[in-house]
Amino acid sequence: MTDPGAWGIAGSYRDAWERRHRIPAASRRAVLAAMRIEGDAAPPSPGAAVARPGQVLATPGEIVLEDGTELGRLAELPPDLPTGYHHLDGELLLVPPPRCHLPRGLRAWGWAVQLHAARSTLSWGHGDFADLATLGGTTAAQGGGFVTVSPTWAANPGAAIPEPSPYFPSSRRMHSPLYLRVEEVSGADTLGTDLVRLAAAGRALNGMPRIDRAAVAELKLRALRAIWHAADRPAVPEAFRIAIGPTLRRWATFAVLSEELGPRWRSWAADYRDPASGVVSRFAAGHAPRVAFHEWLQWQIDLQRAHAGARTRIINDLPIGADLEGFDAWDWQAQLADGATIGVPPDRFNAIGQDWGLPAFVPHLARASDHRAFVETVRAGLRHAGGLRIDHVLGLFRMWWVPAGAHPRDGAYVRYAVDELLAILAIESVRAGAVIVGEDLGTVPRGVRSRLAHANVLSTRLLYFERRSPAGYPRRALASITTHDLPTLAGMWSGTDLADQAAAGLAPDAAGLALLRSRIAAAAGVPETTDLPTVTLAAHRALAASPAALVAGTLEDAMQVERRPNIPGTVAPARENWSTALPRPIESLRDDRFVAHLAEVLQRS
Repeated sequence: MTDPGAWGIAGSYRDAWERRHRIPAASRRAVLAAMRIEGDAAPPSPGAAVARPGQVLATPGEIVLEDGTELGRLAELPPDLPTGYHHLDGELLLVPPPRCHLPRGLRAWGWAVQLHAARSTLSWGHGDFADLATLGGTTAAQGGGFVTVSPTWAANPGAAIPEPSPYFPSSRRMHSPLYLRVEEVSGADTLGTDLVRLAAAGRALNGMPRIDRAAVAELKLRALRAIWHAADRPAVPEAFRIAIGPTLRRWATFAVLSEELGPRWRSWAADYRDPASGVVSRFAAGHAPRVAFHEWLQWQIDLQRAHAGARTRIINDLPIGADLEGFDAWDWQAQLADGATIGVPPDRFNAIGQDWGLPAFVPHLARASDHRAFVETVRAGLRHAGGLRIDHVLGLFRMWWVPAGAHPRDGAYVRYAVDELLAILAIESVRAGAVIVGEDLGTVPRGVRSRLAHANVLSTRLLYFERRSPAGYPRRALASITTHDLPTLAGMWSGTDLADQAAAGLAPDAAGLALLRSRIAAAAGVPETTDLPTVTLAAHRALAASPAALVAGTLEDAMQVERRPNIPGTVAPARENWSTALPRPIESLRDDRFVAHLAEVLQRS
């Protein structure tokens, strides 16, 4: 009988309370079936290797470099072998730099922004890449060195109501047109008074505290289609097409298919569910102008993203996965589990565990494809960026698989090829000159943080969670007070977050909020009766004095917003997550006295 352990399925694990749990045999068998393993199948050979220049090979073999250069049959790798994706006897040979990129002496502060919520007076009801450029300029003028940005990846095209969560995208390679500044799109000036009328309608949406994505999408896509047609359907430059690769056309084809057949590809006829089918190719050819329009949108997005990162380091956010019904799952379905999704077992933050409903990559299938999905995803995240934050970075080591229909606690951990994935991160990070930040919160296995630190992957340290003083934080870290999933300082300090939890249908966690309050007071060195502005400045001052390479303050805390962006485990209509705009236009950050004082406090010595 096939041994699940031979396929990377763990037999036990240690939970957040350091208790050892055996994983039930039924759970392991269900995960094995989701990997499409039948009978007494033997595990495949690793299929990839990580090596260093000058290394002696266990067995001599034919070496072909990434650029196609053939080195012949060698017993030892050349000492001047370039880093990259080479092949040894047809199998992937990863030759990475020693570590990810990390500038010597890096010590900076910056703002963390939910870009959809950061509207300016020129926005159309939704923050955009021009707003990000403005924020980058403001940050640089205040002495900051970076902006961390919420995911801007595309939601499922064709949906009447766009998915609000930036952490549940259709793709982690293509971006949403909702972030385009229409007036700055090539050819926008050809619309004349029509553009003036549409812009007025768009800016009227800024008066709503809630972001209406459906209204934003309707106005922006109407304007963008009009611009494209007025410019005589311009094609994307060949250089952009080469840079993005065949993924660009496949995405554009998927977008048109979604508009025609609906946004859930698993309900399509069988031939349309296969990206490589002749039916899909003929569909793309028969809808060539519409496919070209979606390619053009991505080019315009690329131009605006490049401009947004011109003034300061942009750190993009990479979600842990993508929608099962989205483009990435359609495009890479041969590498995904059939009958299991990913999540987490019960831990200190969720006593029953979580099933995120996101697809799981099957380790041996990902290896057999030379990790193309991971390479493309990381490369897309680093394009026009100075950094990448990897959500749930523990997934490089292992993932909690939840079999279909099972309770989240009845899953199993599956091990991943962490040596190979870290090698890819190092290659792409150094090529892009970009730092890597890992979100390593939750149940962290022993040795994981030291391994990430050795690879120059920055840890995430939150003042809310850390028992130690900021003075004891590691150097290789990004430190902040809170995240999008946790209470804002104002919501925590005033207690209004408890009412928000209750209104969302949850039992308010008064004890948890009291613990956060006591930790902030202790770290800030102030009594719990201190007023909010004072404690905000004191807490950020303590963060700024820490050894952490990067320190971030959220725009919600800068504007003293009580409502947090997201409460995990809640959905609309009980709570409209990811849909609350900041209370003031981002231009106000330049002249706001409290924000200026906070920026002074965040300056690093």
